[in-house]
Amino acid sequence: MISPPLNRRAFNRKVLGVAAASTLPTFVPHSLTTAREQDFSFRYIVGSSMYGYTDVAEIMPEVAKTGAVALDVWPKVHGNQREQLDELGEEKFAALLKQHGISLGCITQYALGPFGIQGEMRLAQRFECPTLVCGGKGPVGLTGSELKSAVGKFVEQMKPHLEVAEETGVTIAIENHANNLIDSPDSLKWLIDLRSSDHLAVALAPYHLPQDERLIGDLIRTLGDGIAMFYAWQHGMGCHQKLPKEQELLQMPGRGALDFVPLVAALRDINYRGWTEIFMHPVPRGIPILDSTAGVTDEINRSRTYLADCLRKF
Repeated sequence: MISPPLNRRAFNRKVLGVAAASTLPTFVPHSLTTAREQDFSFRYIVGSSMYGYTDVAEIMPEVAKTGAVALDVWPKVHGNQREQLDELGEEKFAALLKQHGISLGCITQYALGPFGIQGEMRLAQRFECPTLVCGGKGPVGLTGSELKSAVGKFVEQMKPHLEVAEETGVTIAIENHANNLIDSPDSLKWLIDLRSSDHLAVALAPYHLPQDERLIGDLIRTLGDGIAMFYAWQHGMGCHQKLPKEQELLQMPGRGALDFVPLVAALRDINYRGWTEIFMHPVPRGIPILDSTAGVTDEINRSRTYLADCLRKF
């Protein structure tokens, strides 16, 4: 695949010595690691869809138990907590967040698409929610110059929406979802290289990428501060066919074949400060990943322990 040329922002980042983490090899000599990298830690957020259609008042007490500080609310069909927010009203929802000492960190809205989220950004602003995740929009299956041109057109179409994002303090994070304009490593690189505002970023889902640890690690370094959401999520045996639970759970970090150590190394190298969401999809959508709320929380913590072990390897 053709790698995109550097824009001025990317060029400056490469020229600056300490900030050149995106160009470092996978294994960074200890003498080159900075104090900030040594202090790296994950900033966890919980995806409400992990609990299916469970009452949000039952989910919120679980957030802190997973080491997270914020909730990512999902709408139907994956969850229904975004609809629950409307049913409860903003005041009651905010009171619940305050009661449990957490914040609304992200609103996920695939159905509305990147051109239909201005109202959601206004809602996010009222909750001081910094992130909104959606998919990209445009032709699929492109490569090379055609892909670059299509991503450039998408970035241009996003400009009026980015004006609202800047006004509301929201970052729009585009997930590399399958069958999407922004679904390949090259498309992600072009998105960050061509973006007109830092309020346009990436929600990086390893599930939707080749399960190659080195490729994903190198991509993380290339995207750098263009990543706003990192899904700790691997392909395993997929999420579209009903499988025995043990096989379905292979999407979770520490269960499937993907080694997260090179990914964690890359996140540490770029001093990643965005959200990390331990994630998977159940089959069918809308059910919790496990039968009980406590079981879901325990499974998230199982993966969190694994990611901590990955970090300790350094």
